Amino acid sequence: MSERRLRTVTRTQGNNQALKDGSVVPQGFSFAFEEVPVLVDAFRRMVRGMEFDVCEMALTTYICARAHGKHFTALPVFLVRAFHHGAILVNTRSGIRTPKDLEGRRVGVNRGYTVTTGLWARSVLQDEYQVDLSKITWVLSGDEHVAEYRPPSNVVPIEPGRTMAEMLASGELAAAIGVESEHADVAPLIANAQDAGLAALRARGHYPINHLVVVRDELLQAEPALAGAVFDSFVRSKRIYLERLKAGTLEKPSAVDALHQRVMAITGDPLPYGIAPNRAVLDDIVGHCLRQGIIQTPVRVEDLFAPATHGLSG
Repeated sequence: MSERRLRTVTRTQGNNQALKDGSVVPQGFSFAFEEVPVLVDAFRRMVRGMEFDVCEMALTTYICARAHGKHFTALPVFLVRAFHHGAILVNTRSGIRTPKDLEGRRVGVNRGYTVTTGLWARSVLQDEYQVDLSKITWVLSGDEHVAEYRPPSNVVPIEPGRTMAEMLASGELAAAIGVESEHADVAPLIANAQDAGLAALRARGHYPINHLVVVRDELLQAEPALAGAVFDSFVRSKRIYLERLKAGTLEKPSAVDALHQRVMAITGDPLPYGIAPNRAVLDDIVGHCLRQGIIQTPVRVEDLFAPATHGLSG
């Protein structure tokens, strides 16, 4: 594989810090990192303009993009994971006492219907509280990264000139996913959300994937060894992070680092890379993409990832 500089976007975080600061040096290529202040803008630029060689991307954005023939392919490098029980806020004066009470109501979703947080939060409602998602009108505050995508009929745009936070505070929306509000009448739908997420992890291994890494198909086709080399670079960086996490030597641990430590106590590795160690959660998200109308045709998990990475884990 010839020496190549790859135009790359990934937000600096614990598991890629060693790549960003040069502690880990890739073999046969180098990353030319670019900083995009609002990371979701990079997702859109990649989906619509193929602007980068390597790009961090939300998982449901990728699955949707893949269904619409976009020319990049994922590597099973799962940079961001999170629980989403706490992503659902409710107006406490709207008569919502349990998640089932959302049926028949209007619920906001920050940005697009295909946003990964929205998908996982809806899956919590469906899987853990038996909410019929088809009985809710989903109100979006923005459009989709994949311009060709058309959502189900019970998905509508927000009224012009309105904000989701104000509509939630006024009660025009019974609840909303992925918004922030300090209004006195707004509170989490699910109490003790992090504990609820950890309980789901213990019960069924549920630690949702939010972001992965994609590479332009042109590069993968030109250099078959590239997929494995990029994967290996991210694995080496992650291992340095996990060593520091275990040893308690991170300089300024964040809330995300603290959550990873709690997950590590349950699973051993809070951020496994590769298809095999993530089979259950990958099958889960593909199933929810189909049931929630983000894709129309079933897809095999292996078909989402570069063939050279199918047997890799780390």
